[in-house]
Amino acid sequence: MSEERQMLRETVAALVDKHASPEAVRAAMESERGYDEKLWTLLCEQVGAAALVVPEELGGAGGELADAAVVLEELGKALVPTPLLGTTLAELALLAAGEHEPLEGLAEGASIGTVVFDAENVLNGDVADVVIAADGENLTRWATFTATPKSTMDLTRRLSAVIPGDTTVIGSDPGLADTAALLMAAEQIGAASRCLDLTVTYTKDRVQFGRPIGSFQALKHRMADLYVKVASARAVVNDAIAAPSATSASLARYFASEALSAVTAEAIQMHGGIAITWESDIQLYFKRAHGSAQLLGSPREHLRRLEAQVF
Repeated sequence: MSEERQMLRETVAALVDKHASPEAVRAAMESERGYDEKLWTLLCEQVGAAALVVPEELGGAGGELADAAVVLEELGKALVPTPLLGTTLAELALLAAGEHEPLEGLAEGASIGTVVFDAENVLNGDVADVVIAADGENLTRWATFTATPKSTMDLTRRLSAVIPGDTTVIGSDPGLADTAALLMAAEQIGAASRCLDLTVTYTKDRVQFGRPIGSFQALKHRMADLYVKVASARAVVNDAIAAPSATSASLARYFASEALSAVTAEAIQMHGGIAITWESDIQLYFKRAHGSAQLLGSPREHLRRLEAQVF
């Protein structure tokens, strides 16, 4: 990782640590817009999070997909609700179509963007200003639309059902769903790594039979296996982002989804009954794991896609 990208990671991590405590995350997900507007402003002004993939000549930071992935991974660690994923994808869609007019507002964070892959489950659809649909062939800008917020298991990710009004085809779809899968995978890796850290810490503190449960060899083995699963998945995701393709996107999504699901399932077991209480953060990670796995194609769908390329 370059020095600049490492600095970006550390800056985002510091902002998250200061402004996105578990209490702040809960307040954000229950707010009217579904995210902390003050933190969003800080991310855009101090980090340029919403400008990373926009070229400098168009008012952006001139970064790469890997830069956006680093930010999403750090936000994923604390399950921070933000409109960054949808906005980044909308920017990439506009760039692919040569539609530059809305980019300035999106890069500044003044406007919120989203891309529709499934009209029944649209990221931040109820607060989006720029909506573009990607169907694998065309990119279509929805000038008008109706959004209805949905009741979801994962309260940290706002979803809406969106119905188009006036629409215009603006270009060919460059495979935006694969890019979305890569960025989602990076976010999942962040959540998996933090959930594992929380679980390891808990097993060091929880005492049974006169000793911390983390000292029992059976639990050590299970946590070691989880560490390997997360590290392996992170390597797959990093390689995929460095060399994006339909195949690498499916690989990244499959491994990241499986890693997050495995970690959260074990976390529930190791935390015991407290894990499923509202006060515990673990139940939020568990819900994020299952909610994320159903967006942009389930692990099974990505596995079938990979199988079709082999057989």
